[in-house]
Amino acid sequence: MEIHFEVNGKACQVETPPMKRLLDVLREDLHLTGTKEGCGEGECGSCSVILNGEVVNACLVPACQVEASTIITVEGLADGGRLSVVQQAFLEHGGAQCGICTPGMLLAATAFLEENAAPEREQIKAAIAGNLCRCTGYMKIIDAIAAAASGRLEPQK
Repeated sequence: MEIHFEVNGKACQVETPPMKRLLDVLREDLHLTGTKEGCGEGECGSCSVILNGEVVNACLVPACQVEASTIITVEGLADGGRLSVVQQAFLEHGGAQCGICTPGMLLAATAFLEENAAPEREQIKAAIAGNLCRCTGYMKIIDAIAAAASGRLEPQK
C-alpha cells in the first residue's frame, strides 16, 4: 500500500504493508529513530508522536490510518538546530536520563502546553500520565514542563 502523509513539515510517500505499525514506518522506512519502542503495547508512551494534533502511541497505529495525516516526531521539535522551549527546559532541569521515555515525554508536554499555557502541577501530572519513566521519579520532568510553561529558562546560545 502506498501512503502519503507529512512528517515534521515534509511530504512523505511510503510503500508499506497496511498494518505495519507507524512506529516501524518512522524508524525503518523514514530513518527517524528518535521515536522509541518501550513496550510495543501502548502502555509506556515511549513511542508517542503527535498525529493530527493528538498525542498517540505509534506502536498502536497501523500505517493505513495515517494517509493524508500530519505527524510530528521528536526530530521535528527543534527549529533549525535550536531546541524547542520544552527541549531546553528538559535539558536545564535534568528531565532526561536514559533517553527511552524522553522523546514521548517531550511530545506529550509539547502538545499539552499548546492547549494549556499556564498549567497547574496536577494538570501536568495528568498530561504525562500515559508516559512511563523508570529513571527520574517524574519530579524533574514536571519541573521542566512547568518551567517551559512559565518561561523560566536560560536564553539558548
